[in-house]
Amino acid sequence: MKLLVFSDLHGSAPAARRIADLARQRRPDYLVCLGDILYHGPRNPLPPGYDPARAAEALAPLAGRILAVRGNCDSDVDAMVLPFPLARELIWILDDGLRICASHGHLFSPQALPPLAGGDVFLFGHIHTPMAETSAQGIHLCNPGSLVLPKDGHPASYGWFEQCVFSVCAATGEVYLRLRCM
Repeated sequence: MKLLVFSDLHGSAPAARRIADLARQRRPDYLVCLGDILYHGPRNPLPPGYDPARAAEALAPLAGRILAVRGNCDSDVDAMVLPFPLARELIWILDDGLRICASHGHLFSPQALPPLAGGDVFLFGHIHTPMAETSAQGIHLCNPGSLVLPKDGHPASYGWFEQCVFSVCAATGEVYLRLRCM
């Protein structure tokens, strides 16, 4: 299974269009949205191209393939204009025996994991910092970073999951981090 993983668009229409372009180019089976889709939040600067309505429109043609979880900046009003449902806390994806748990990262995080076992994958966003590492318990911790408001000097980025490998890709497409999850 091929998954395009993204998080923390924060209402940026250009970033949502970039996700749509990536979906057309890379042809994932599903797009995994890790929340904070439309609103920028009171602690974040206004992102470039902030236009939540246009961001929702850019994602609309992909609605049937988007698996999404609600972020801390996603409200009920946001959910009303999105053409796909938002799970409250987490979603589970099964890929050929591999369990993938996706959450925004504000309720569950590497420091407060949901019930997972060694070998499971935990996809999360929220911190705007890419990650691809395995914990001491054998849980694969994967964060795609953010295309819009990357932090800690990391590039704008998204995630790609294919054949049990999670890659963080810079916005320009080159692989920034990679983790084999089997």
